[in-house]
Amino acid sequence: MIVVFWISIFIVSYTFFGYGILLYFLVKLRTILRGKRKVPDNGGNWPTVTLIVAAYNEEDFIIEKIKNTLELNYPADKVSFIFVTDGSNDRTPELVAQYPQLKLMHNPARNGKIAAVHRAMSEVCSEITVFTDANTFLNKDALLNICRHYADKSVGAVSGEKRVHVEDSGDATAGEGFYWKYESKLKQWDSELYSVVGAAGELFSIRTALYEPVPSDTILDDFMISLLIAQRGYRIVYEPRAYATEGGSENVKEELKRKIRIAAGGIQSILRLKKLMNPFRNFVLCFQYISHRVLRWTVTPFLMIVALVLNYVIVYQGAWGIYTFLLGCQVLFYSLALLGWLLEKKQVRIKALYIPYYFCMMNYAVVAGIRRYIVGSQSAVWEKAKRK
Repeated sequence: MIVVFWISIFIVSYTFFGYGILLYFLVKLRTILRGKRKVPDNGGNWPTVTLIVAAYNEEDFIIEKIKNTLELNYPADKVSFIFVTDGSNDRTPELVAQYPQLKLMHNPARNGKIAAVHRAMSEVCSEITVFTDANTFLNKDALLNICRHYADKSVGAVSGEKRVHVEDSGDATAGEGFYWKYESKLKQWDSELYSVVGAAGELFSIRTALYEPVPSDTILDDFMISLLIAQRGYRIVYEPRAYATEGGSENVKEELKRKIRIAAGGIQSILRLKKLMNPFRNFVLCFQYISHRVLRWTVTPFLMIVALVLNYVIVYQGAWGIYTFLLGCQVLFYSLALLGWLLEKKQVRIKALYIPYYFCMMNYAVVAGIRRYIVGSQSAVWEKAKRK
């Protein structure tokens, strides 16, 4: 029992803190031995680019998104824009159609985002394809900062940074902003060591020739598309100077819905990307993938429960010292999370409680997402979370 307890504590600690610490030192070591990774000069020879925006009922944001898109810096003769509005039954297609600079692809059937992306990809002839969401806004030099990396032939995909706008008076969903700051730092170090393990749909790009259609029931299409490229031996680079900004989830309920969907998609992806877990194919990528993704989406949330229960039993049976201290820390942390949940329901907002509350909600979502995937109740069709 004590052995299982310490294994549980180790894996939980490693997943959320230990990997980041180890990754930091590995990057420092690599920099000392081989120098910092540099972006090769493309000599002003910019690749052709197609920006794809998949939008579903985004009439409240679409005009602002279009204006943001048309203001992006990139050679005008080398960039084109496709807006796919499949299934939209509001004014989104009508509003996009007002801009002749954009190619509108609309289908009244709602077959899901990945079906829309597959349709759009059939029209792409450029060297690079960039994907971004309709409710996120890019910095002006995003395309330039992304595409400069493709001068390196080992790069198959480039992921931009997701930035979540957190209001000073925000609710506990502000934890999303704190989480993404930490996640962005991990991605930066992952990229410096070898490769990012999966891109987020808010902003990522690929070499068009490497695009591999994923099954129509894929939940996390952006994650799968990018990692299929990594699985073929190409690097996924992280570029924080290309970023997409969006508001936080409208409320905790919306954020939980989004996290459960991601967790269901995570376990689906793990089952479909088995080759990435073979250390003999690519040891470093395997190490990064298991450490950064697999542990979070599989055993770690369950081991948190195991660690708490076993810690209580060990103390109850008479073991004190370090076990009493660890039990006290766990009880305090979960009590703060519970207090955050109770105060959130009463709309009392205390920032100090955002992180434990969001952390516990995130891990609950993994358990709920695994259950949803097993029972087959998670659809791949657009399930847009409301944002502020």
